[in-house]
Amino acid sequence: MNLVAIKSAIDALSAPTISFTILTVIFPFIFPPSDWFEKIHRKTGLWRMWTKPGGVIGMILITAFFVIGYFDPYFNKTLTKADNFPIVLMIYSMWFYIWLGMFKAYRNDIRIEQGLKPEEYNDPDDKVLVWPDLVYIEFICLILFQVFLIVWSILVAAPIEEPANPAATPNPSKAPWYFLGLQEMLVYYDPWIAGVLLPTFIIVGLMAIPYMDINKKGDGYYSFKERRVGMFIFMYGWVVLWLFLIIIGTFFRGPNWNFFGPFEYWDTHKVEALTNVNLSEILWVKWLNQGLPSNILIREGLGFVITGLYLFVLPVILAKTYLKDMYAAYGPTRFVSLMTFGLVMLALPIKMYLRWIFNLQYIIAIPEWFFNI
Repeated sequence: MNLVAIKSAIDALSAPTISFTILTVIFPFIFPPSDWFEKIHRKTGLWRMWTKPGGVIGMILITAFFVIGYFDPYFNKTLTKADNFPIVLMIYSMWFYIWLGMFKAYRNDIRIEQGLKPEEYNDPDDKVLVWPDLVYIEFICLILFQVFLIVWSILVAAPIEEPANPAATPNPSKAPWYFLGLQEMLVYYDPWIAGVLLPTFIIVGLMAIPYMDINKKGDGYYSFKERRVGMFIFMYGWVVLWLFLIIIGTFFRGPNWNFFGPFEYWDTHKVEALTNVNLSEILWVKWLNQGLPSNILIREGLGFVITGLYLFVLPVILAKTYLKDMYAAYGPTRFVSLMTFGLVMLALPIKMYLRWIFNLQYIIAIPEWFFNI
């Protein structure tokens, strides 16, 4: 297979509808949340990702991808932009620290299975003074990081553009890299949800984790098997629903916010026929073949029912059936909190697939009140 064929294959697979699906499907096999996934994880050899050779191979594959991209005339323009340099650093550091954590976790899991104590940090018998033992190490790190920033600022031009022109809007117009995940969410949600509600849930949810966690195992040392469900949920939310959305916004979104492969030419004249419709329009116009009712509650009744069932009825059903043991262990307050954060997180990929498959824009659309879900 020549290089052109490899680039074409990457362009085809990198379409978010495909790449997001592939990542979602294989994710539980990489971070197995149950015994069934663990068996396949072992049989397929995916556990080797978290060995030393696996870490090196991962770094080599990432480097090879960027090297090929650097010498590609189209990908080079995106890859070498000063704005996108932090993305490259993020991808390398993301892989390294995930690998390092899983490497240590798997090593401890083996020790625990053998009846040995996990490797964990033990306080030294004698006291360590803040000055100079701690401060001079921090000072050395500060100097090294300053040197890195100085070299970076010399070699890479600051991403400062010309003064804004009210008569010309950049195409594509992208937010700073650290907000590209939110900008991608704006495709599927209204600004009050993607820009306010979801970030608030992310921040509050991260702060609430220690208070909702009742698992005393894995405290103070790395372990995957003792916390595999929690780690799977967290890693999916962090890697797939946040970091991958940043990568999509950086490398896969081009002019007119269309999808482009990393090695594909950004054609400003590319037009994709796409008509987004609301759930109420599908129900009344397409299915019932009549106009939209003027009464908002009647018009959006189906959307209210679906949203209510998803957010309020589904947790009750799960608490009485599939998750009844979890409900008994966590109690009503923790269980409701976990379900709320989990369902809100799961709503993002659900909404993405509804848009991709059915062109569904809003489940509840009340523009009169600026309320859309």
